[in-house]
Amino acid sequence: MTAGPDDGGAGSGVIAVVAARNEADRIGLCVQSLQPLVDEVVVVDDGSTDGTAGMALAAGAAVIRTPRPRGKGRALEGALRRIPSAGLWLFADADLGGTAGELNALLDRVKQGKADLAIAVFPPTMEGGFGLVKRFAAFGIRGLTGFEAGEALSGQRALTAEALAAVRPLARGFGVETAMTIDAVRAGLRVVELPLGRLAHRPTHRDIRGFAHRGRQGIDIAIALLQRALGVR
Repeated sequence: MTAGPDDGGAGSGVIAVVAARNEADRIGLCVQSLQPLVDEVVVVDDGSTDGTAGMALAAGAAVIRTPRPRGKGRALEGALRRIPSAGLWLFADADLGGTAGELNALLDRVKQGKADLAIAVFPPTMEGGFGLVKRFAAFGIRGLTGFEAGEALSGQRALTAEALAAVRPLARGFGVETAMTIDAVRAGLRVVELPLGRLAHRPTHRDIRGFAHRGRQGIDIAIALLQRALGVR
């Protein structure tokens, strides 16, 4: 794929956009698992300090890299402005590794016309935090739209070109998923959540690093919710 300006229209084909930061150990398997599902895999490397970009290129992905971290939402939005248009989009996080192939179920749901935005639900796990940020995001989504989000923070999403246009510009940082769900529901799009029993990603643990990550998530989500409550984006 030759990256170029997004013309804002709906093209053809399917493009996977993979958000990555310091995922050199998983990005290769993630790319390889997605390649059979889509026409092109684009890895958005948000200022990684390891070999993420090189591993992604070696696996056959196109790479758009920021020289320093911009935050997930801004990195993705910046990349979308450089990627040619597609008819269907698949967003994934690099830490899915080899389980990224499970996202084919999301694509099928959208291709079959059963959803405009399909969101993956991870299986229950004993790892991770206490679920406070997830519940906060779900509470905000419900309060602003009435939609009951079971997986408010999932970055694994398939959507049509029209749906993507309706939720752009993407919200900053880790508020991107919460904001996308709100904007999609408000636009009258069909949003569905789909449990994927074998999907797995790298958990954030109950340590200082994990709590710091969830703190950043909470701040970004609060900003996204406030902006949408005030009617600004």
